[in-house]
Amino acid sequence: MMIAPSILSADFANLAHDVKLVEEAGAGYIHIDAMDGQFVDNLTFGPNVVKALRPHTKLPLDCHLMVENPEKLIPAFAKAGADIISIHVEATKHIHGALQMIKQENVSAGVVINPGTPVSAIEPILSEVDLVLVMTVNPGFGGQSFIESTVAKIETLNQLRKDKNYHYLIEVDGGITDETIGQCSKAGADVFVAGSYVYGAKDIKKAIQSLKDAAQHE
Repeated sequence: MMIAPSILSADFANLAHDVKLVEEAGAGYIHIDAMDGQFVDNLTFGPNVVKALRPHTKLPLDCHLMVENPEKLIPAFAKAGADIISIHVEATKHIHGALQMIKQENVSAGVVINPGTPVSAIEPILSEVDLVLVMTVNPGFGGQSFIESTVAKIETLNQLRKDKNYHYLIEVDGGITDETIGQCSKAGADVFVAGSYVYGAKDIKKAIQSLKDAAQHE
């Protein structure tokens, strides 16, 4: 069970400092939301930010590409130091080929589904991925409310993992707090992206620990 603070909610003027803060506070990944202003309306981080942060943390850099045609950016994010690159099934016509591109860069490959996308859309490629990211809000902006109906997808993915002996991690992103993390954990999620809950807290270490406690006590 890992907490992956999203730097989308960090202080953009002090990203290195804020990354070190969560690493020291017990985070497992650093989650980096890359948005292109096309696939989603927001515009955020590119490979240059990944490259700049790489020397400042030993934690895996978990890069979530909310971009159209992610194939165009995969090599740059890999070269910049990404440890995990996750791409949306909704954003590419050739999801299998795009995942192969990530693997060829010796980076862990993840596939992402939006709240309106069924698990069946990614079933054919589940054997190819290291991680499945279930969006528990609609992508684009932080601070949104958790969508309860997405929990069923986590349950389905967990059951498929058991039935087929797959080895992917299940990650959830959106509206994760000490009140929502428990049901995701119980459903089978392994990695929990939390932005505003962590970076908006007065005590970041206590916030991360409270998420871990809530996940384990469900």
